[in-house]
Amino acid sequence: MIVDLHNHTPLCHHADGGMQEYIEKALASGTKYFGISDHAPMDFDPEYRMKFSEMAQYEADVLEQKEKYKGQIEILLAYEVDYLQGHMDRRVLNADVDYLIGSVHFIDEWGFDNPEFIGNYESQNIDEIWRKYFDTIEEMAKSKLFDIVGHLDLIKVFKFMPKGNINDIAKNALIAIKNADMVLELNVAGYRKPVAEPYPSISLLKQAFDLGIPITFSSDAHKPEQVSLFNDDIVKMAKEVGYTECAFFRKRKREFISF
Repeated sequence: MIVDLHNHTPLCHHADGGMQEYIEKALASGTKYFGISDHAPMDFDPEYRMKFSEMAQYEADVLEQKEKYKGQIEILLAYEVDYLQGHMDRRVLNADVDYLIGSVHFIDEWGFDNPEFIGNYESQNIDEIWRKYFDTIEEMAKSKLFDIVGHLDLIKVFKFMPKGNINDIAKNALIAIKNADMVLELNVAGYRKPVAEPYPSISLLKQAFDLGIPITFSSDAHKPEQVSLFNDDIVKMAKEVGYTECAFFRKRKREFISF
């Protein structure tokens, strides 16, 4: 991936490998802009994220790597932030970073992408689950707190699909993303999950293209070997839809590069 903005570190407690290993894999893959965007601390679900006390060291470590690899690959500093009303913290939202990824991993505090809680899909109306999810994505976009939308249709991760038309369910969320001038990531992690396709699906990506929503690329790597995995597939998909450039950020300012 020429740009790869969503990658993790062991600080999140569900990733393996040193920061330098991820960067070396990105460098070997021809990446020009590589973002480290580990899960931001929050006073909810603490076992899957860094602590507030670890923020300063995390940022210092990323900046150290940025300096070390200067001239070879540009390292960008970021957080992936869970959009969850009542739990977002200004220490994260006001952090001196290159960008913030806004992600939805919870519906009414249910961690719907966590295999531990997969049984909840069986006890609820699947169309209502999808509507609640995209309503939350819409709220997140309208907050205008973030630069990038993380894994737009993550709700499909375990392949529980709605009966209703997905493009209709997601329509208002995509309009809100456009109005908030956010970037949509093409995230290949879905290829590694039961759904076996990227986030978003090609139908939603076409809808985003028609709205003029810009894109970026993301490995969402939790292991070094996942960096740039499925690169050819995701670039091909983006080009087929009509995209020719992708976004990256420096100090919350968006720039573009052709791919």
